Amino acid sequence: MSKHTLRGTLTSLNLSTTGQSYSAIFKYFLPEFITALILYSLPYFVDCYFIAHLKSTDIYTISGVVDNVLNLFVKIAEGLSIGTVAIAGYYNGLQKHKDVGRSFVDALWVSVFIGGMISFMLYVGGYWVYKFFNFTDAAIQLGLPFLKVRAVSMFLMFIFFACIGFFRSIKNSFIPMILFFIGSAVFIFFDYCLIFGQFGFPELGLQGSAVSYLLQYIIMLACALSSIFYFSFHKKYEINILAGVSSSANVLKLLAISLPIVIDKAIMAFAYIWLSKVLSCMGQYALANFAVIKLMERMAFLPAVAFSQVITFLVSNDIGFQKWADIRANIAKVLILASSMVAVLLFIGSMYPAEIIQIIDRNKEFGGLAQAVFPALSVLVFFDLLQLILSGALRGACDVQTVMLTRLSVICFYFVPVSYLLSRLTIASDPLKFFLIYGSFFIGNALMSVMYIKRFAKRQ
Repeated sequence: MSKHTLRGTLTSLNLSTTGQSYSAIFKYFLPEFITALILYSLPYFVDCYFIAHLKSTDIYTISGVVDNVLNLFVKIAEGLSIGTVAIAGYYNGLQKHKDVGRSFVDALWVSVFIGGMISFMLYVGGYWVYKFFNFTDAAIQLGLPFLKVRAVSMFLMFIFFACIGFFRSIKNSFIPMILFFIGSAVFIFFDYCLIFGQFGFPELGLQGSAVSYLLQYIIMLACALSSIFYFSFHKKYEINILAGVSSSANVLKLLAISLPIVIDKAIMAFAYIWLSKVLSCMGQYALANFAVIKLMERMAFLPAVAFSQVITFLVSNDIGFQKWADIRANIAKVLILASSMVAVLLFIGSMYPAEIIQIIDRNKEFGGLAQAVFPALSVLVFFDLLQLILSGALRGACDVQTVMLTRLSVICFYFVPVSYLLSRLTIASDPLKFFLIYGSFFIGNALMSVMYIKRFAKRQ
């Protein structure tokens, strides 16, 4: 960062009239945090808690690794959904309602095709997915039925996100919120009933979690399609699914617009998959510890995720008028607020790691490694926080390409080779080796942050 930029940032912190007030930023943050917690994170946290009660290290490890793998495809579906919003939203702004409907149908069939291919590959290639992470044959046989059911739910998830893209393109954010709320409630209910065999349902254990995901997307998709086809308000869009795609040119346009977004979202999900792979050289014991550390990190990191959404729309509202003083001030204030909240949560996790980990590791079989490394990793987490907030700010400044290229470059040319080399080293201490491999990911986030700061310095 240049001296001018640094001096401007420090000055903005001392001027209460520059940028949004802390109270205003917090008001923007609160609904984003509640949404992220209840609609997106709570089902995952509850599922981990229920699975932990099965008291099986293999089962918890399988669940954690599969979640990492499937998260990559969730990000792809989200990217396609955003591409749908961009194209259909453009036509909606021009009041070309028939083109909005056509764009949605194109997106729906693209999602069916891509989602179908991914679901099929996961379904038939489940054995090799587990083998990639060095699971034993016994663990693979235990996890195959779980992955197959989850693969089917992935297909429905792609179609569902196409519907979400349509709703958002016509400026209807209420229905997606309701759909996600219904989905969360459905999942938590069936997850409890099917894992433990409550209220007359069969006791399915780990498989109950997979079936709950499937039921969640069946119900959410049914509600979404019902809303689209049975609300009279949507008739003006003349949606005809049976017509198929409008043209190959329109499909290619959707893919071209979605691709940078997909890469941006998917590359970080891929990083966690790769992290699982290189840690698997230390055995399933290390993967179980990775899963529980990632859960603790995800819980502590939730405020940062919400603040990244806030800084995106704050910057987007200031960039048109080139209000760089306000932009610098808002970034600094968001960083202070996010860092403070995350620091408190990480401090609690670092002070009481054993008590928290025992919630998951109920047999006390694998938590020792996580207890040893989590306090040290907590310090490095702030590099991840910094890159998340700065990348959100760059998106608000319509500089998505910089974020995409930076993440792609750092993950491919730094993190992958460095973490692989570290995994091949002979290190007597398991905690040290685990810390070095996992820590290389956070150092990569620090490198991303440096590049983002330089990009902002050039634009001012």
